[in-house]
Amino acid sequence: MQSKATLEEIVATLPASYREAMRETAATKPTGEVVKGYDFNQGVDYDKLFASYSSCGIQATNMARAIEEINKMIKWRLSDEPVAANEAEELKSEEKRKQVRCTIFLGYTSNMISCGIREIIRYLCQHKMVDCIVTTTGGIEEDIMKCMADTYIGDFKLSGAELRKQRLNRTGNMIVPNDNYNIFEDWAFNLFSEMYQEQKTKGTIFTPSMIIDRLGKEINNPESVYYWCHVNKIPVFCPALTDGDIGDVLYLFLEKYSDFIVNIAADRHKIDNIARFARRSGVIILGGGVIKHHICNANLIRDGTDYAVYINTGVEYDASDAGATPDEAVSWGKISLEAKPVKIYCEASLVFPLIVAQTFVKNQKLASKLN
Repeated sequence: MQSKATLEEIVATLPASYREAMRETAATKPTGEVVKGYDFNQGVDYDKLFASYSSCGIQATNMARAIEEINKMIKWRLSDEPVAANEAEELKSEEKRKQVRCTIFLGYTSNMISCGIREIIRYLCQHKMVDCIVTTTGGIEEDIMKCMADTYIGDFKLSGAELRKQRLNRTGNMIVPNDNYNIFEDWAFNLFSEMYQEQKTKGTIFTPSMIIDRLGKEINNPESVYYWCHVNKIPVFCPALTDGDIGDVLYLFLEKYSDFIVNIAADRHKIDNIARFARRSGVIILGGGVIKHHICNANLIRDGTDYAVYINTGVEYDASDAGATPDEAVSWGKISLEAKPVKIYCEASLVFPLIVAQTFVKNQKLASKLN
């Protein structure tokens, strides 16, 4: 009877290169967290479930780190830092230092307002949990439109040609009837007429952020994100204001009133100063493109933001700003060398409500700047 060979005996007969590559013991043991998921045998405890994301791996771990990063933004106070020798006299007292908080920039693309994330963003603005917003034109007009008419769930596979015949516009798997735009355009045109009269009679030159504030004021509807931005004095920037239906309205308006002026340079100065004078800065960016770059570029003036969370599906191999990783932003000075930025590779509507629940909602008293 042939004797059984051990694994080691068989390995010994193989080339040394194999033995070195496959069988050598690791020189050091990893020091990181052990990979482990949630055990549903203990029932459903959502706090413990989300805490388990930290040790789950893949994007769940990034989500846990994003939650941690945002909670740092919420909890930071100037009183956490030692008093510098050159500190302003009024900021040397402990009580005053406790009142100085992290300036939080929130950026999002228009699809976040098209979908139900709008209500999550509205909550943040209603309770003044963010200090500055950057979005696209669609992210402005669709919020106002939803106060006038509804957007509907459709399907990603609906025929574009058939929808066009019915004057139904598809945004992913959501449907926006053309009538919604008609209602908005009539309303916005009248507002531009009022602003034009102010320009002519008072010399007021409107910036995009002033226009957005006026939209929020005049819609006067607590369902609106920008109503709450107006009420709570949260500046909203839209560097590409003409790239959407507002641009269509402005095109028609300038056909008659060609001397109407919108000053976009003043908004650049304003957002840069918000970053410049922030004692601590944090950025939360849903999506990519102009909103991502505008926020990061503003933080360049202060040698980078202190906290950063990106949520998008962009990849960096095409060298686009949308796909650029936080580490690339570090190379430009847009994120601080000391920061621990996080990117979640994910479509934001999947995770942002959960992140807000575990950060701003869970720490509502600390997060709100109304108190």
